[in-house]
Amino acid sequence: MEKISASVNQTLKLGRVIAGCLTGGEIILLDGQLGAGKTVLAKGIAQGLGINKNDVVSPTFVLLRIYQGKHLLQHFDFYRINSPEDIFALGYQEYLYSDAVTVIEWPQRLKFLLPKEFLKIKLFTKARNKRCFKFLAKGSGYKKLLERINENTRD
Repeated sequence: MEKISASVNQTLKLGRVIAGCLTGGEIILLDGQLGAGKTVLAKGIAQGLGINKNDVVSPTFVLLRIYQGKHLLQHFDFYRINSPEDIFALGYQEYLYSDAVTVIEWPQRLKFLLPKEFLKIKLFTKARNKRCFKFLAKGSGYKKLLERINENTRD
């Protein structure tokens, strides 16, 4: 599935739609270059979970921020991680396999620690203000989640 956003507001709206389809325990990977819109999408997801989007900031320097909403939101950013061993030392598995919604920016840093099932959203900059979101679901539960998101984002 692929979606296009032409503005920050459209990206926030997409995040809210994604959040509306979540039941808790999901792992969402946000993959894209700097400035692609990963944190903006995370803010939209947070907003859809009842969290003030203005409270959500990139956890680049602290690696993890946790927010309380309809579901607990765990927002990771692994940009500054040098090796999977650094992530392993965080005890991240306890976070990933919980009832919280987990959003991970820079998931490629996980390498062999990447979970077997997840929803991955690859973000690309298409034009000056346009963003492309390509969705990939790994696992049957995530394929069903992707179907729900697709149903709720049809134009």
